Amino acid sequence: MRPLPDRLMAYLESWDGTVAAPRDAATLMVLREGDTGFEALLMRRQRSMAFASGMHVFPGGSVQPTDGEPVPWVGPAPAEWAHRWDCDPDQARALVVAAVRETFEETGILFAGPGPDSVLGVCAGAEWTEARRALETGEITMAAFLAARGLVLRADLLGAWAHWITPEFEPRRFDTRFFIAVLPEQELAHTHSTEADVSFWIDLADAVTGADQGVIAMMTPTRHNLELIAAAGPEGVARAVAGAGRRIPTIQPRLVEINGRHWLTTVEDADMATAKTVEKET
Repeated sequence: MRPLPDRLMAYLESWDGTVAAPRDAATLMVLREGDTGFEALLMRRQRSMAFASGMHVFPGGSVQPTDGEPVPWVGPAPAEWAHRWDCDPDQARALVVAAVRETFEETGILFAGPGPDSVLGVCAGAEWTEARRALETGEITMAAFLAARGLVLRADLLGAWAHWITPEFEPRRFDTRFFIAVLPEQELAHTHSTEADVSFWIDLADAVTGADQGVIAMMTPTRHNLELIAAAGPEGVARAVAGAGRRIPTIQPRLVEINGRHWLTTVEDADMATAKTVEKET
């Protein structure tokens, strides 16, 4: 377990016991090959944002109703994604589309291409900037955007990685699926939307160290996933994208009070509880 951070204590102190329903969300952890291994793309959210202000995050956001519309698609069918995420196919389709849409809106990186063997990656220029704005404001849907340009969504480049649900006492709660993808090598620089004040590529180990030292502010799921990716290495990431060999547990930290102090359970606590249960059963 870990002590409750100050920012969460403020929520707890004003909590009346009402549990908000979590909103479906999708995050895409975008990686690229660096000099010493994978680097991750992180963005720092504007301090004026209502949720996770000042935190370093991966691209992502809430699933929109239009994300459930059928889109031109290459890769595992929605039914296969439903199996990976333990949800129904309609929800699985919306999660995949939301992950790609949000990443394009927030960074200009588009996991789609004119054919099944191509991917646009970083999209720069006024036309793409306008398309990002129109998607973000809801003027066009992702399905319409792809169809108008003759593009297919490259679901085959994405992998299922993690599933986190916000603790019950927080006022804004999200049921978030974390996808992972490796960006093909390109020279163009990405950009970020107005939701962030800075974005950058960083070595995975440096990101974890920065979080532990308090230099890079990030929430537990972000730090934990960075650590897992670093441990998995290229082979583990490739297996995740292929959809093989990875169990996707649902993680929801719980509040625990011990001797008047509040703590949050961690992933390790959940794993230990599972191990003890198995030991008793056997």
